Amino acid sequence: MSKPTPSQRRPLIVRLCNMVGDVALGLPALQLLQDHGHDLHLYGKGWSKALLGGHGWHITTRAGKLGERIAQLRALKQHCLKQDPSFNQRVNTLVMPNSFSSAFEARMAGLKPAGLARDGRSLLLSEAWNARMPSPPHHALEGFWELACRLTATEASAPDRIDLHIDPQAQSKADALLAAHGIQPGFTCIVPYAAGDVDGKDKRWPEFAAFTRQLAARQDRQIVTCPGPGEEDVARQHPDAICLPGVALDVYLGLLKRAALVISNDTGPAHMAAAVGTTVLSTLGPTKPEQWRPWGPQNIIAQGPNKQWPSIADVLQKVDA
Repeated sequence: MSKPTPSQRRPLIVRLCNMVGDVALGLPALQLLQDHGHDLHLYGKGWSKALLGGHGWHITTRAGKLGERIAQLRALKQHCLKQDPSFNQRVNTLVMPNSFSSAFEARMAGLKPAGLARDGRSLLLSEAWNARMPSPPHHALEGFWELACRLTATEASAPDRIDLHIDPQAQSKADALLAAHGIQPGFTCIVPYAAGDVDGKDKRWPEFAAFTRQLAARQDRQIVTCPGPGEEDVARQHPDAICLPGVALDVYLGLLKRAALVISNDTGPAHMAAAVGTTVLSTLGPTKPEQWRPWGPQNIIAQGPNKQWPSIADVLQKVDA
């Protein structure tokens, strides 16, 4: 099927999810929408521009207050109407989150949103779809993929890999940062951080610091870690790793691309690394891997029985393999 030219594309507003990992997992769905003739106007968190900057999509950063967000969406609507006078005669917005607020904001802005019929929001949606897939545990990526399939009337399985493009300037900055610290491509990147919990249980592997010490003692490969704001104390528990704090999100993608292996808790950078094609060894405890494992055949899960944490020996064995 030949792809539509820019002049043939139909504008579509897409409300993105609020978490880095979710947006990365939604990327195949966005690409499917584009391939089926939609000119994407994405609406999400400020970091979305850095995460998706290599794809060239229009991205508007969501304001903090409700009234401002509705005004932003109304302005987006007017912009799309200038591009396509028939914009308001069809479903013109896809809300990827399942929240009530995402549908409410779109409806109050005069848009015609579509999404899953969840969180009591069916009356706010121009098209409210019941999920075709069984209730979880299907993977989150497959859920986002289903939304794009419903909107485009497509019957297709989700791709086996995510193809996240890195902005060339961001990759150049990443390479310069690595060179400035004497880090050669092919290093191991550790991500011992994670926000939130699963059913009240911490998503951070409690043996990660001890694991890093043993890993450093048995391999020559450099170990790198990139703490975000507020994660510096965790990074200090891993003195064998070269610490690169405060790395911008788009540059972080470039660093992950140069790693040979990323060892990570259940957190956004694991999905970022998988999306740029790097092998991820995911250390999981209470997380459901059938829903949240890093997507792609190159990735590996380390998890104990009954969703217990893996042992250090098990993770080291998987690293060696």
